[in-house]
Amino acid sequence: MSMHISEREKQIMHGKICAYCSQPTQFVDSKLIYGISYGMIYLCEPCDAYVGVHKGTEDALGRVANKELRAWKKLAHKHFDEIWKKTNLSRSEAYKWLSEKLDMPADFTHIGMFNVETCKEVIRLSKLYMNSMHPIYTNKLYQV
Repeated sequence: MSMHISEREKQIMHGKICAYCSQPTQFVDSKLIYGISYGMIYLCEPCDAYVGVHKGTEDALGRVANKELRAWKKLAHKHFDEIWKKTNLSRSEAYKWLSEKLDMPADFTHIGMFNVETCKEVIRLSKLYMNSMHPIYTNKLYQV
């Protein structure tokens, strides 16, 4: 693909650098955020931005997110997950489809790595896909 991702962008997408203030994040226990431990997170305390890690690793689930981005990621997942839960596509096939639609390398096509604008595009594309596959859906979930 033609998209070039800089080293800094890779560090942001892997939770190592805060996209809001460009400072390195801290690798800390999630107890700082939730009051109880759910494992480790990458945290930028001044920006109230954080992201979890894959259990037993230091591999972030994506980029650190502030309150607004966390809300958009949840909404993007709500709509995108409908594709692989309610159609004949597997989760990996759905992500491949999304990678092609976003013209993004597959390694970086994960909602956890997206910014607000990309989350909004995921929602739009997911609604269009569901409408094309299941025109019988008329509830607000699939209205574009």
